[in-house]
Amino acid sequence: MNKPLERLVNGIYKENPTFVLMLGMCPTLAVTTSAVNGIGMGLSTTAVLALSNLIISALRKIIPDRVRMPAYIVIVASLVTVVQMLLQGYAPAINDALGIYIPLIVVNCIILGRAESYASKNPVIPSFFDGLGMGLGFTCSITAIGLVREFLGAGQLFKMQVLPLADAGKIGYTPITIFVLAPGAFFILSILVAVMNVVRKKADAKGKPLAPAQGCVFTGDCKGCSLQDQCHGMTPSTIEFTEAEKAKAEKMKAALEAKAKAKAEAEAKIKAEAKTRDELKAEGSAETETLASKTMEKSSDAEDAGGAKADENSSGKEDTEKAEANDQSSAKED
Repeated sequence: MNKPLERLVNGIYKENPTFVLMLGMCPTLAVTTSAVNGIGMGLSTTAVLALSNLIISALRKIIPDRVRMPAYIVIVASLVTVVQMLLQGYAPAINDALGIYIPLIVVNCIILGRAESYASKNPVIPSFFDGLGMGLGFTCSITAIGLVREFLGAGQLFKMQVLPLADAGKIGYTPITIFVLAPGAFFILSILVAVMNVVRKKADAKGKPLAPAQGCVFTGDCKGCSLQDQCHGMTPSTIEFTEAEKAKAEKMKAALEAKAKAKAEAEAKIKAEAKTRDELKAEGSAETETLASKTMEKSSDAEDAGGAKADENSSGKEDTEKAEANDQSSAKED
């Protein structure tokens, strides 16, 4: 399945990115108001797709696995910049018509999907033709959508009026303007996808079924995949790498959990110490109040004792004075 012609047929017909894989819906629906716009967008995407597949395949053993997606985006972005500058210089009308959708080719899922699922796992020549086939398939599909929308919505083909318009009471074609608006893109896309499904079913009924989309990106399973021999997605080395990464992640998770546990224990310890200090402070305040009350009671008792003793002394003095007075009076009588 790695012959150049097979890769071309695969992208154009068997795995058409628009009608079969349903990828790249944003530009498919947005720029297909005319066939010219569809061709411009399709060929721009084809150039980026073919060249990015070629470069990524050539660098597949050099690009580290951990940074492969950023590397792919840098490569694609560089190619998109070149394409945009060429359009600005040689086809400014198409550049103005496509607008922001030219820079958005950088994140087109068709390009990144083929880079990840095919170009990064296969030799340079098959990868180049895979990108070329996918790009041509995308070009054909959005050009077909643009043709139908332009014909029904304006009576034109490639910006040329093919149906005379009804004007000033003359008999002619009345454009169905909804087909050049956003809803018309959905209508035409659904009709063409249905036609593609009918073709596939008829091929199945004739005993010549079309090969289903290949690769784990589309099927999620390696069994029965024609790319199994060339795919390096689940080789023993990558399985070991995955297990190592899993062990590393578990170790990191355990370390984070231990750190969180230690932090929680430290916070609990701080709270317990603060609580103990508050309790000791409360107990100290209570003891201070008790000592103060006892001191006050003792001073009160001492004052009471001192007053009683003073009373006793004064009463004793009075008795002594009375006794002396009695003695003096007795002496005078004698």
